Amino acid sequence: MTNQPVPLAGYNVFGADSVLSEAVAREGADWARDRISAAGEFAGSEHAIELGRLANENPPKLRTHDRYGNRVDEVEFHPAWHELLGAAVSNELHSLPWRDPQAGAHVARGAALMCFSQAEAGVGCPISMTYSVMPALRHQPELAEEWEPRFLSDRYDGRNAPATEKTGALAGMGMTEKQGGSDVRANTTVARPLNGGGPGAEYELTGHKWFMSAPMCDAFLVLAQADGGISCFLFPRWLPDGSRNNFRLQRLKDKLGNRSNASSEIEFDGAWARLVGEEGAGVRTIIEMVNHTRLDCSIGAAAGMRAGVVQAIHHAQGRSTFGKTLIDQPLMRNVLADLAIESEAATIVAMRLARANDQGEASFKRIANAVVKYWTCKRAPSHAVECLETLGGNGYVEESGMPRLYREAPLNSIWEGSGNVQCLDVLRAIVKSPDSVDAFFAEVAEGSEPRLDAYVNSLRDDLGDATEIEPRARSIVERMALALQGSLLVRFGDEATADAFYASRLGGDWGHAFGTLPAGTDFERIIERHAATA
Repeated sequence: MTNQPVPLAGYNVFGADSVLSEAVAREGADWARDRISAAGEFAGSEHAIELGRLANENPPKLRTHDRYGNRVDEVEFHPAWHELLGAAVSNELHSLPWRDPQAGAHVARGAALMCFSQAEAGVGCPISMTYSVMPALRHQPELAEEWEPRFLSDRYDGRNAPATEKTGALAGMGMTEKQGGSDVRANTTVARPLNGGGPGAEYELTGHKWFMSAPMCDAFLVLAQADGGISCFLFPRWLPDGSRNNFRLQRLKDKLGNRSNASSEIEFDGAWARLVGEEGAGVRTIIEMVNHTRLDCSIGAAAGMRAGVVQAIHHAQGRSTFGKTLIDQPLMRNVLADLAIESEAATIVAMRLARANDQGEASFKRIANAVVKYWTCKRAPSHAVECLETLGGNGYVEESGMPRLYREAPLNSIWEGSGNVQCLDVLRAIVKSPDSVDAFFAEVAEGSEPRLDAYVNSLRDDLGDATEIEPRARSIVERMALALQGSLLVRFGDEATADAFYASRLGGDWGHAFGTLPAGTDFERIIERHAATA
C-alpha cells in the first residue's frame, strides 16, 4: 500500500490541540489540565475510536415487552455504548462543576467534553442533560437533595432499575410535543395534582412527548399543563415503591446522525411526577437546564470542527498528488487554513462562554449564549463537508469516520432551539435586557483593532435600526458572532489566524466557500498550529 496516510490514532487529543490548551490556561482551568489530558488520551486512543465505530454501527433497539407480554420499555445498547458512557461519567463530564465548584470548573469540564466528543458525540446527550439538570432542579430543594447525589455519582450504572438501587443516575428531558415543537406553551400534556398540588407536590401526567431525549435515563424534566399554566416536573422511570412508572415508549427516532444515542416518542398514562418550582413557571424553570445544554451545543460544534480539521490536515500531510504532498499544494493550503481559522474561532468563543458560567456573567450570557450557539452550530455542517472533501473519495467512505462527522454536524443547530429560535431569543434580549447588549459590546470593545472597530460601529447602527428587525435577525446575529469571535481572536488567538479572520470574515475579502482566503495569508503558520502528530 502506497500513498496512503496512516490512521490518526494513538495520540492525546488535548495535547495536540494548542488552541484548546491555551484557552484552558487563559480561562482559569489550568488546575484541571491533568484530568482534561486524561480525557484527551482516551479520546485519541485506538480503543476509543473503535468503540465509537461499534456504537454507531450497532444502534440502540427498543424492547417494549418481555417474553411473557409484560411492558418493560427498555432500550438495549451495544456494549461499546455502555463503555463510552461509563468513561464519560468516570471523567465527571456530567458533574464536575457541581462536584468541585471552584473557579474554572465549567471551562475544565467543557474542555474535557470537547476532547471526549471527538471519539464519539452520541454519549454527549445524556451527559449534557445530567450536567444541565442541576440548576433547574435546585428550584426545588427537597428534590435536589434527593436526586443530586445520584446525578453527581462518578459511577455509571446502565441497569434499568429504580434509582435507589443504582450506584449512579442520569437525567433526560422532554419538552416538545408533535403539535407544538419549539412552541412549548402549546403543549397538551396535562398535569393533575394528587394531593393539592404546589411546589414539590405529586402530580399525575397524561399526554405525550414527541422528543424524549435519552429515554434510558433515570429521571427527566418535562413540561405539562397544570391549572396554573405550563409547569416543570421531575418524572422518574420508577416509582418510590419500586414499580414501573406509568409511561410507554412508543418508538425510537430513526435519525440522520447521532445514531449511537436513543431519542424516543413517549406516552404518559397517569405517570407520577413532582412539580419543580411554581405552577405556570415551567419555561422559566427549565430554561436553566436549556441554557447549559445550549453551551454544550457550542462546545459540540467546536469539537466537530476540531475533529474534522485535524483529520483533514493529517490526510494532506500523508497524501501526494501531482508531484507534491497535498499539504504543499497552494490551493489545498488555502482550504486547510480557512478550516483551521473557523475551528480556532469556534474553540475560543466556546471556552469564553464556559468562563461566563464560572464567573456568573448573567448579562453577557443572556445574549452571548444564543449568539454563539447560532453561529458555531450553523458553521459546523459546511465545515464538516469541506473536511470530508479534503479526503476525496476516502472521505465519503464510512471507514474514514468523516460521514459520521458530517451526519452529526446539523444536530447541535437543531437541539435546544433551532437557528430561528436563537435569533428571536437575541431580539428579545435586546428589548427586554438592554444590560445584556451593554455587556456584549463591552466584551467586544476589549479587542480594539481598526477593522474590528469599524465593524462594531456598523453593527451598533444596525441594532439601533428597529425597522423590520425580525426578518434581519439572522444577519444581525451572524454579525454579532463574528464581532465577538474577532475580538477574542485579536486578544487571544494566533496573530496570523486573527489577521486572516479580519481580512476574510470582517473585511469582505472572502468568497462563499472555504478556501477563499486572500493570497497574502500565512497559510503555513496557521496550518502548523492546528496539525496533530499521531
